[in-house]
Amino acid sequence: MAESYATEHEVSHPGLQHHFENMDQQREASALGMWVFLVTEIMFFGGMFLAYTLYRWKYPESFEVASNHLDIWLGAVNTVVLICSSFTMALTVYCTQIGRQQLQILFLVLTMIFGVTFLGIKAVEYKQKYDDNLIPGRLIPGHPFNPSVQEEGKPADKHKLHLIPGATVRNVELFYWIYFAMTGMHALHMIIGLGIMLVLLFFSVRGRYGPEYHNPIEISGLYWHFVDIVWIFLFPLLYLLGRHIGHG
Repeated sequence: MAESYATEHEVSHPGLQHHFENMDQQREASALGMWVFLVTEIMFFGGMFLAYTLYRWKYPESFEVASNHLDIWLGAVNTVVLICSSFTMALTVYCTQIGRQQLQILFLVLTMIFGVTFLGIKAVEYKQKYDDNLIPGRLIPGHPFNPSVQEEGKPADKHKLHLIPGATVRNVELFYWIYFAMTGMHALHMIIGLGIMLVLLFFSVRGRYGPEYHNPIEISGLYWHFVDIVWIFLFPLLYLLGRHIGHG
């Protein structure tokens, strides 16, 4: 009798879609769909990582110059922020599974705050690059916005490019094309993730998710963790590799 009641109760759950027999089947299908989607995302970002690798190998000096002009501290802070957001997202999933609605909402809000913080820091970085004219299209030699290059024997100016033998302004610009493409697409995925979190927060406040139905929280957590992992690869490639190779 108890098993029969549980089955009937599960089948009648408002979160169960009509084309699934039970909640377990729906959960497995949703998880599989998310993993397939993440595989396509890996291929999408993989193309950009491949482009970075090829040009980094071809123009090492120019990429070193461009990498050394990035703000490593802002990048490091953003890395810590995203790691914290993954932790709070994992706690959101756990609290949903055990039925702690208030903690679920709290950790979901904290995850969103970390996400907004990341985007805010990234906006500061973009503003710095704009102020220094390190924007694709402005670095081409002869362009009226082309920044002056640091002259030998003068005090270092962090707003100017410090070219080394073998580096060219045009190839430095190539680095920034890749930098803005990769970090821009990552930021777009973060914005989409925040939109998803906003929807989850709305339904969480209404008490929709709990031990019986928490699949949307789980698969959204997978997406959020994936976006965080992408940044874990972006940070050393863009911010650290040039420094290591140039001074190692």
